[in-house]
Amino acid sequence: METIKKHPIKLIAIDMDGTLLNNDHEISEGNRKALLEAQEQGIHVVISTGRTTITCNELVKSLMLSSYLITVNGSEIWDENGELVERMLLDTEHIQSLWELKEKHRTYCWAASVDNVWRDEFPTDFSLHQWMKFGFDIKEDAVRKQVMDVLKENTALEVTNSSPTNLEINAVGVNKATALEKVCKRLGITMKNVMAMGDSLNDLAMIKAAGIGVAMGNAQPYVKECADWITDSNVEDGVAKAIRKWVLDGDLT
Repeated sequence: METIKKHPIKLIAIDMDGTLLNNDHEISEGNRKALLEAQEQGIHVVISTGRTTITCNELVKSLMLSSYLITVNGSEIWDENGELVERMLLDTEHIQSLWELKEKHRTYCWAASVDNVWRDEFPTDFSLHQWMKFGFDIKEDAVRKQVMDVLKENTALEVTNSSPTNLEINAVGVNKATALEKVCKRLGITMKNVMAMGDSLNDLAMIKAAGIGVAMGNAQPYVKECADWITDSNVEDGVAKAIRKWVLDGDLT
């Protein structure tokens, strides 16, 4: 890890579900303490999540961070004052086709628009909303593969997941790494100064692009293969362990 030693960590990017949050969707005291100490040392702590601001705001605010926030897999970037910097939308025509695919295979789905998170009930007119993400949750491997094969044919879509059974679709080019690169540019640093942590395929781009890419102990196997280092799981303060090893107690400052 010689390249790591040449680039001190100035920004920590952290996924939420399966990473910062335990299985009860809570932030442990150990993780809170490590984040606070990092911020006190001048490190930018950026939550980078697939969640919308509607579903993550309460948890993020409880951390009392003073840096950027990345939501909806990179569709939105918010500054330290909570002001929207950028929003990347998914065309309504794609939402319509994804809904039709869902109907064909009778799968569970959800979607994020600017004004709502849609789960059990969807609008009758998709054009009345601005869309950022569409998701499937498919327990049957064969059906998930059929849906994935169709999605791969559409080059306008970025397809990842946040669990082994789901598929998350954003506009092409929307991912956590691209959003982080934009944040780094605004801060005058590079991705070599970033440590990124996550557990799923929607974290993969930022893990691979970061100076230090960390996979959680509970991460999907391919995420672990691509990471520079594997920490403990999300129920064992894996985030805090990585911060203490590579930022607070390490020799990279």
